[in-house]
Amino acid sequence: MGHNHSHSDVLTATKGRLIFVILLNLVITAAEVIGGLISGSLALISDALHNFSDSISIVISYIALKLKHRQNSPRHTFGLKRAEILAAVINSAVLIVISFYLFYEAVKRFSEPVVIEPGIMSIVALVGLLANLLAVLLLRKDSKSSMNIRSSYLHLLGDTISSVAVLGGGIAIILWQIHWIDPLLTILIGVYIIRESYSILLEAIHVLMEGAPTNISIEEIQLEVEKFPEVENIHHIHMWMVGENDIHLEAHVNVQDMKISESDRLRKKIIDRLHDRFDIHHITLQFECNQCPESDLIEQHR
Repeated sequence: MGHNHSHSDVLTATKGRLIFVILLNLVITAAEVIGGLISGSLALISDALHNFSDSISIVISYIALKLKHRQNSPRHTFGLKRAEILAAVINSAVLIVISFYLFYEAVKRFSEPVVIEPGIMSIVALVGLLANLLAVLLLRKDSKSSMNIRSSYLHLLGDTISSVAVLGGGIAIILWQIHWIDPLLTILIGVYIIRESYSILLEAIHVLMEGAPTNISIEEIQLEVEKFPEVENIHHIHMWMVGENDIHLEAHVNVQDMKISESDRLRKKIIDRLHDRFDIHHITLQFECNQCPESDLIEQHR
């Protein structure tokens, strides 16, 4: 009970930090949009959109924490773990579309320059920078134990860099009157957003398509299982991700003729080995003795 109470306290503290960071990012977003409209800075507005995307990312992390602890049901036997993956696809796709629109606006500003108010631009960028630094410090500890939160942490870290770029652009306009730096920064920030969003989009689609985790080799799984002397071979392997860090594996294992009690002990040893070696938590093994006419590692549908 003491362990459960401690875990509950940690989870509550993490949720509290996430909620605070969400509110902080929404305030930054509003301030940068208003500041961008007043100063005429497109770079500030693009940075605001990046901040808004961070808020969505953190909301997804918060929802994921809540859904992760929901019980599976007869209607959703895997639970609702893929809700965050679907949200990531929508969020990333929208961000890519927004970035291309900002490219269009930035190119127009190269041909039709707009006078920027660098003072307002710099002040708002500095406020955004300080707020982003605070958010990064708040999530730094949680990011070490959760890949889900780490993705939001990296978003905030990237946005801190964007705020530095906008602040530097405002100072450059004050010192040298180079107003073209604003659309240039807009394009650079847009490229960064597309790069990050595209990688998240690919990863999320890979999970939705029931792809195997990229950090685990099926050939390595084969080698580990076939190290057991009682195992003839492992074949017809299916490995997929239901959600982040939730890997499932099922396979046929051809074994020597043995008692059911012996096969059960062997099954437990194989599952423990795969769990310890590859961190796979959901494993289903079908034991057989020379039953499959084909023993391809990956089953081919004909």
